[in-house]
Amino acid sequence: MNYYTDVLKKYVVFSGRARRQEFWMFVLFNFAVSIVVGIIDTVIGAGGILSGLYSLAVLLPALGLAVRRLHDTNKSGWWLLLYFIPVLGWIALIVFWAIEGQPQPNEYGPNPKAVHA
Repeated sequence: MNYYTDVLKKYVVFSGRARRQEFWMFVLFNFAVSIVVGIIDTVIGAGGILSGLYSLAVLLPALGLAVRRLHDTNKSGWWLLLYFIPVLGWIALIVFWAIEGQPQPNEYGPNPKAVHA
């Protein structure tokens, strides 16, 4: 759960690096919370309002985390624009997010694995 709350605490932090574990655990928790919010939304008949508000609330933290994850692989945050290329861009981003980050410090900061160890 700390992975989820730590990302929310870094609300609009686009600098630095993020570990794979931090990224994928946030994705998992965010997916689970989205399902729960969607169920609550359906049960109370809010017409998607709660889901929309939740999505809007986590948009900037998720973007910041995605950029920091790209930084860990020594790629600029501008690579996130691949999202707008259907299918091929999404696959490329998933691959970038899944590969191991650089073990040595890079232009975006020190290795986050070394910092947590």
